[in-house]
Amino acid sequence: MRKRYDEADARIRAPRSKPRRSKDRPDYSSLAVATVITVDRGRITSILDNGQIVMAMKARELGKNAIVVGDLIKLDGDLSGAPGTLARAVEVEPRRNVLSRTIDDAGAQEKVVAANVDQLLIVVAAANPQPRHGFVDRCLAVAFDQGIKPILVITKSDLANPVGFIADYELLDIDIFKSALPRENRSESAKSEEINKLKGALKGKRSVLIGHSGVGKSTLVNAITESSLRSTGDVNEATGRGRHTSSSAYAFEIPGSGWIIDTPGVRSFGLEHIDRNRIIGSFEELARLIVKCPKNCSHDEAGCALNGASESGAKRRISGLRRILAASER
Repeated sequence: MRKRYDEADARIRAPRSKPRRSKDRPDYSSLAVATVITVDRGRITSILDNGQIVMAMKARELGKNAIVVGDLIKLDGDLSGAPGTLARAVEVEPRRNVLSRTIDDAGAQEKVVAANVDQLLIVVAAANPQPRHGFVDRCLAVAFDQGIKPILVITKSDLANPVGFIADYELLDIDIFKSALPRENRSESAKSEEINKLKGALKGKRSVLIGHSGVGKSTLVNAITESSLRSTGDVNEATGRGRHTSSSAYAFEIPGSGWIIDTPGVRSFGLEHIDRNRIIGSFEELARLIVKCPKNCSHDEAGCALNGASESGAKRRISGLRRILAASER
């Protein structure tokens, strides 16, 4: 016969004790702020305002959010920088901008390359490998989206004349520099003049380089920092692609003032995260035309108000804007 159960048979389990969660959060306002120079396998190299280099690890409470070069972090613990010491990065200050990309245009995962930068140096080679408009346009889209000043740097200009390539970007209000480094048959004065012009544009700024492998980013960094801090590589003749010589982003101090951030070569630059309206807003002189566009205008259709521009300069600017918008949609 089955036993009948009633309330007397019930056993009440004691409630599980839980640690009381404090509503108070730690106050980090008095902690030292450091700038991240590089991140390698979880180890953060940072620099304090007094120039002291401090190694740190990310605190658990920061979760999975990545810390990247250029971030401003609050440090707790040993800040002596002595060998074997390790501080804790307990807070990341709000970023004023980020340089980021998605793996491809359909990718939802955004990869942040650097933060809090003033300028984006888009580095392409005049030849070996060939310059690609699509890559430059995508970089410009990111720069305009984030309010970062873009600068176009064309290396290996002694191998091919980039005048046609330059003409496509001259009216976009971006600085353009040419460099033929390194070539043994060129005079040192010619090399110095090119680099000094570029260094003048970098003075007092935090600039980040981006480009395909093999275009000469590391060579450029060595010339700007007057050092041999970055190893250099060659272009694979079979594929036309460069070999990676930099495995992680790294910020180098420029003699005089300023910082230059070298990044690993990229092969894809997805724009899934880009806001088209911020790109359009960067072309202020076209605003008077754009306000006349029909609702939800793609700015590349028959009824677009931009088609009414008559000045040749404005037409080339519009062509550049449309190319950048097209890049952000692909």
